[in-house]
Amino acid sequence: MRSEAVERIELIFRLFDANGSGQLDSGDFDLMARRVVAVAGGSAQADKERMISAFQKYWETLEAELDADRNGLVSLEEFSACTLSPERFDATVGEFAEALGALGDPDGDGLIERPVFAELMSAIGFRSENIHALFDAFGPSDADQIRVATWVEGIKDYYQPEKAGIAGDQLVTTSA
Repeated sequence: MRSEAVERIELIFRLFDANGSGQLDSGDFDLMARRVVAVAGGSAQADKERMISAFQKYWETLEAELDADRNGLVSLEEFSACTLSPERFDATVGEFAEALGALGDPDGDGLIERPVFAELMSAIGFRSENIHALFDAFGPSDADQIRVATWVEGIKDYYQPEKAGIAGDQLVTTSA
């Protein structure tokens, strides 16, 4: 597995461990969903509910596919398995990516403005400098917008172990 994929998966595990217990559980995904939806004030209720549902499905898929000892918790070791067989998670990640993209596009024009993107990514827990580096890597327009489809594909790429040099690598890069 590429070292970039390992770094990406370790980062997302730490962020999804919203309660800081060192393991993932259903409460982490409930907490994360509430944080993300709370910053999406301009989004439709249906899009907020879709995001909450996507977080729930994400947890349910992790638990069903990775909770090897069936204790209702997913360790980093168990979570890392999702990068070893991403095809088991493609549909769930796709649903999550589409829901987050819709939440970031409250006016439905297919574009996400930097402030909305930054708020959503901050609610997930990413660092500001990494968020802006990622946005820039997506090639924003002169109006400082990116296409929803670009972000959705970027989220899907993040979970692909064979990929390196992708925009999502900006999220694990630390500044000197």
